Amino acid sequence: MSKFKFAMYWAGSCGGCEIAVLETQEKILDVDANFDVVFWPAAADFKYKDVEGYDDGFIDLCLFNGCIRNSENEHVARLLRQKSKVLVAFGACATMGGIPGLANLASAQEIKDLVYRDNPSLDNPDGVYPQERFAVPEGELELPHMYDTVKTLAQTVDVDYFMPGCPPEAHQIAAVLDVVIAALKGEGPLPAKGATIGVAPKTCCEECKRVKEEKKIGSFRRIWEFIPDPEKCLLEQGLICMGPATQAGCGARCTTVGMPCRGCYGAPEGVIDQGAKMLSTVASIIDAPTPEEIAAIAATVPDPVGTFYRFGLADSLLRRARV
Repeated sequence: MSKFKFAMYWAGSCGGCEIAVLETQEKILDVDANFDVVFWPAAADFKYKDVEGYDDGFIDLCLFNGCIRNSENEHVARLLRQKSKVLVAFGACATMGGIPGLANLASAQEIKDLVYRDNPSLDNPDGVYPQERFAVPEGELELPHMYDTVKTLAQTVDVDYFMPGCPPEAHQIAAVLDVVIAALKGEGPLPAKGATIGVAPKTCCEECKRVKEEKKIGSFRRIWEFIPDPEKCLLEQGLICMGPATQAGCGARCTTVGMPCRGCYGAPEGVIDQGAKMLSTVASIIDAPTPEEIAAIAATVPDPVGTFYRFGLADSLLRRARV
């Protein structure tokens, strides 16, 4: 019997999701035993032409990581959707836009100006910008078109499953691979279409082992400003920790080592906007008797958009700034 077909693609992201698959350690042998890798450019020399030549639905499982930042990302997303039976938005960038989604605070031109014109570390006296098309003796060179708005995978194509995390935790990837392999073999069902997999039905705050008491905050601090109590809830110590507004599944690994949760596993079930949920949480714990004092404490929150929407701006109710 021939093996199932596996693909993985890296769009607008850092590449950490690719490494996370390898962190499943011996579980990667199950992938080798059950799948032929038919497209994984980060691991082997595959071309888009290879995928274009496959029959529709030829790929049994495709893990797509990264947001849709440019025209190349969108082209490959549509191609892999056409060729895949099961398409998984893999990692925070594919599911929510991720950190690249914070680029939605500016236009593509503003970003280019910052890099190529207003960058004090760049030696570019002639103001040269990248050109999408440029003629050379050998032919015409082409660069992808950079979109104004970063999109999630599901804002571009139909997605079967969502697996958040920056990156997804290895033990969750291993568990999901077990479920998918069993289903492909006819030994068990796949989750319902559209399900978020590799998570737990609670918040990261509930997973965290730190001691939680009554939360009343008089000011917010940055992690480098003090050494937090290793046993006490970080939010109660004035550190913005996204645990109350983030679904579980990671094992609270960040808070375990003294770093606040950043929210990479996305909003808990039933929460439409992760950032708005966290804003509501913060508002409920500010300890001040007057509007002026409340405003002063709120002003100590560093970079509100980058804090509350670090991973989910592109998939939030806000989605992007007006430009």
